[in-house]
Amino acid sequence: MTRFDPARFDGANSAWLPPEPARPTEPTGSTAGEAYPYGAGRADPHGAGHADPHGAGHADPYGAGRANDGRPGDGRPFPDHTRQGSPPENDAAREFPPPGPQGHGPARRAAPLGTGPSTDASPRSGAWRRAVDAMLGRRASVTEVRRQNLHDRITQPVTGDYRIALLSLKGGVGKTTVTVGLGSVLASLRGDNVVAVDANPDFGTLGERVPRQTTSTVRDLLAARPYIRSYADVRLHTSQSSSRLEVVAGERDPAASEAFTDRDYRAVVETLCTHYGIVLTDCGTGIMHSAMDGVLSLAHALVLVSSPAVDGARSAAATLDWLGLHGYAHLVERTVVVVSANRPGAASIDMEELTRHFLARCRAVVVIPFDEHLAEGSVVELDRLRPRTRDAFVELAAMMADDFPAAGGRHAVPAAPDGLRAW
Repeated sequence: MTRFDPARFDGANSAWLPPEPARPTEPTGSTAGEAYPYGAGRADPHGAGHADPHGAGHADPYGAGRANDGRPGDGRPFPDHTRQGSPPENDAAREFPPPGPQGHGPARRAAPLGTGPSTDASPRSGAWRRAVDAMLGRRASVTEVRRQNLHDRITQPVTGDYRIALLSLKGGVGKTTVTVGLGSVLASLRGDNVVAVDANPDFGTLGERVPRQTTSTVRDLLAARPYIRSYADVRLHTSQSSSRLEVVAGERDPAASEAFTDRDYRAVVETLCTHYGIVLTDCGTGIMHSAMDGVLSLAHALVLVSSPAVDGARSAAATLDWLGLHGYAHLVERTVVVVSANRPGAASIDMEELTRHFLARCRAVVVIPFDEHLAEGSVVELDRLRPRTRDAFVELAAMMADDFPAAGGRHAVPAAPDGLRAW
């Protein structure tokens, strides 16, 4: 029996109009309000409110932001059996690329240390999150604000280069460990190159705290200096850790390293400063060593490492006294004292009193707590540190970075002595 639509009754002629021919149906699978994937601007054949067969929140298999032109967002063509503008013969046979991870993009490596978001314009960047928080009226927590502040301080630009010397008159207080920890944080968060050089004449172990990629030492770098023309040439003499920190290892022969003079150190630093934004120097315990004059003359700032013990504190105070009496009072003002705990348990002296004592003479004091990973004396990996230890190194890096803007133009690397330049 033919059914007539009451809306098609012709009252003027008192006659029924024939029914309209059936419209061709569109393939199923589109959700309400979603653009039809086989042609731009197609209406949803199921009408508003049609249920999504895949369930609410089903991920778009082509990735977020698919263009409404019948092609996936990454520009790949449809399979051969599917043509744009016409439905496939068998909708069940339509091929889709395998679903990717959340966000439909390549996985991004999380910002190390949790110090803050990356600064790019991706949806996961800090700028995007702050914009969303502002629209939603959400206020950042105190922890988030602090981490972002530390991140912004550490990533401040450096004019030219910045040189940090790490000193200690007493061995075994963790000076080399602090060098690697500080350099690793700077290298992991900044975009420029960061290098640490071993200037310890007494069998320095800086090269053992990163994965060894070369047998070259600082003496080999000095010998190759006439042939160095690019960063790739310098890179042949450095080993790089997972944090991007590069290390120039010290000479393994104590007799050879003892011959490392002030002139040699200045030549090495002049070579490194051409290709690295930040240069850290792991010095020996002998402050009267011949290379120390070059180290102190070229340093923008000092890190004085001490232990939380009476003898360590006395050695650090004696170092500050010596610096002030030998023309380096300006470095004392820019010195950060690091108290490194080399054993578990409470300190043998009053830490608050010790902090007040050094703050009266130096710029800042940072306490690095005991950490089992650092106590191993092997390769340092930031992701294996305890959160408190990582936070302490981040705080140290931020304090050192506070001096970056003021150091611009303070002094440049002096020219090498006559006859030292090979070009």
